[in-house]
Amino acid sequence: MLLISLFIATLFLAYSNGANDNFKGVATLFGSRTSSYQTAILWATFTTLGGAATATFLASTLIKNFSGKGLVPDAIANSPEFHLAVAIATGLTVLIATLMGFPISTTHSLIGALLGAGLVAIGLKVNFAVLGTSFVLPLFLSPIVAISFGAGIYSLSGYINSKWNLPVNQKMIDTCHFLSAGVVSFARGLNDTPKISSLILVIEYFSVQGGMITIAIAMALGGLLNSQKVAVTMSEKITSLNPPQGLSANVVTGILVIAASLFGLPVSTTHVSVGSIFGVGLTGKKANMRVFYQILLSWILTLPTAAIISGIIYRLLQG
Repeated sequence: MLLISLFIATLFLAYSNGANDNFKGVATLFGSRTSSYQTAILWATFTTLGGAATATFLASTLIKNFSGKGLVPDAIANSPEFHLAVAIATGLTVLIATLMGFPISTTHSLIGALLGAGLVAIGLKVNFAVLGTSFVLPLFLSPIVAISFGAGIYSLSGYINSKWNLPVNQKMIDTCHFLSAGVVSFARGLNDTPKISSLILVIEYFSVQGGMITIAIAMALGGLLNSQKVAVTMSEKITSLNPPQGLSANVVTGILVIAASLFGLPVSTTHVSVGSIFGVGLTGKKANMRVFYQILLSWILTLPTAAIISGIIYRLLQG
């Protein structure tokens, strides 16, 4: 019964992840009116599934151990009760943010849930040093770098265009825009599917590939059915966008996320995506500071919210 509950909770987490994350890669397509909402979410779903499918072939090297992430001893981290508390708490945190329209980091929710259950399990013996590189640095580093690059890339493109008066090929811009959105969504599917799948690897009936395929389907459904509020926030509330601005933001997101992966830098895809859109908006003096501060607050509250929920659930499961 416990393993069945863990399976359902992990699917719930994958659904919540898809609802909050799937649209982030294509937000600039809809925001700049390069595509309709339906076209954007279908493109996001297709490319995210492509990334997830690729992850199944590279499982041995891509699967990441998010069952404890160095916070607690393996004996505790590998127990079904611990996994169940983490899955439920992370899923609830992400879903609450989604329903409120806030784009947050599922990885940070996972870290918070791991911390909360870990504190209940072993108290202050939890490895707090892990939080520095997995939460604190990404929280501050990702938005600052993305905002700077977003503003810089768009300003540079405008300067080059004005200086040399280059002809604008709208079809070429739109094609590159779609491709950049697809790359971001593909990378997200490649990166997030193994993380979530690691929670159900204690269930012996699942192979790694089978678990990831199941998770990928749940993520796709979440994006298709529940991404509207996050879509509006990302596409319209942070700033208004035109196609060149949208392309600039997506290029920055793609470059930074891929570079961070190659060099092992702790950045959040969510924070980079929001930061690059905000940076482009600052350049055009159309950025909504109030909305950005609200999103920033939701990022700060992500970890403690998931930790509290996870700690309560783990204590109840122990009892």
